[in-house]
Amino acid sequence: MNADSTGTLPEPGSQWYDGEAGPLVRPYAMTGGRTRPGPTGVRFDLIALVTLDTGAPGVEDDTGLGPEHRALIGLCRTETQSVAELAAGADLPVGVVRVLLGDLLELGCVTVSRPVPPAQLPDERILREVIEGLRAL
Repeated sequence: MNADSTGTLPEPGSQWYDGEAGPLVRPYAMTGGRTRPGPTGVRFDLIALVTLDTGAPGVEDDTGLGPEHRALIGLCRTETQSVAELAAGADLPVGVVRVLLGDLLELGCVTVSRPVPPAQLPDERILREVIEGLRAL
């Protein structure tokens, strides 16, 4: 432990706690130094939708998971959420959330789906014709 400029030693653990911010944990500590999700091959875009797989083993017994993993599972329990919503709800950087979601996906705790691409949505002209047809009834 190093002494500060006044020659006094800091209190044990004080370097990991900030009175205003709370406990300080570096993002690389949360992810074990990893910067990319595991070898799942799934891209975690900001709009990718994450759903909790309630039938997966380990979802209810999450004692082997870290607190950040459990926080993400807790956020997914109520409803399907996007990666961006999970990052905001857990107050974690998006890069950290992507790595943690990769872990949860490999464990089978969550499923990830992508929203319907705009190219596969119905054409606006067709929707207007349907509305006009319904009004004509």
